[in-house]
Amino acid sequence: MNARVLVAEDDPKQAEVIRRYLESEGHTALLVHDGRAALDEVRRHRPDLLVLDVMMPVVDGLDVCRVLRRESDLPVLMLTARSTEEDLLLGLDLGADDYLTKPYSPRELMARVRTLLRRTRASGTVTKDPVLRVGALAVDPVRRVVEVEGRQVACTPGEFDVLATMAAEPERVFTRRQLLASTRGDDRYITERTIDVHVLNLRKKIERVPRRPAYLQTVFGVGYRLTDGSRGR
Repeated sequence: MNARVLVAEDDPKQAEVIRRYLESEGHTALLVHDGRAALDEVRRHRPDLLVLDVMMPVVDGLDVCRVLRRESDLPVLMLTARSTEEDLLLGLDLGADDYLTKPYSPRELMARVRTLLRRTRASGTVTKDPVLRVGALAVDPVRRVVEVEGRQVACTPGEFDVLATMAAEPERVFTRRQLLASTRGDDRYITERTIDVHVLNLRKKIERVPRRPAYLQTVFGVGYRLTDGSRGR
């Protein structure tokens, strides 16, 4: 699974460590040391994954993620010294796909990289999955495209995985733990509130009135279910 990985890290020594580990696994690593350079490199070289430090000069990582989410669905793995749940949820709310706090093990970082690349590249090996249709919502697991009422919706890899899991079994009630397992496996560093953030973001994208969701409905005390939208119309 060779990939082009952009590393945006303002500490040159740390960036070099990440580069060595990436290259040891067969990846090509591009290094930048500020947020503006990260945005320029993403637009110029279109990498497969961005490893993004939050605390960077010129443009910080949160703003980089905010800008990128308006332009692409590039997978983003955030690195930060901030470790509170609020910081984690803020990063995910802005569109990050994973979040690793410092200090971290380089081996764990590589495991996260492998997981993200495996999820985002799965569409290249699947050829027979049909488009999943739930009312006016269409989820294509091959092209990883979401459309609602004929309008294409840009989703992060994490958001897409949640939606595709539910679209495969409409009307089924999923617990947060089940949705978490379907997207990230048994990752002890990610909480179930991650799913709440993904659902909140998806509602903003697919619902006519996000505060009164027709598709992504909450089942209080249990979790969420995806319906055809007729109940909320």
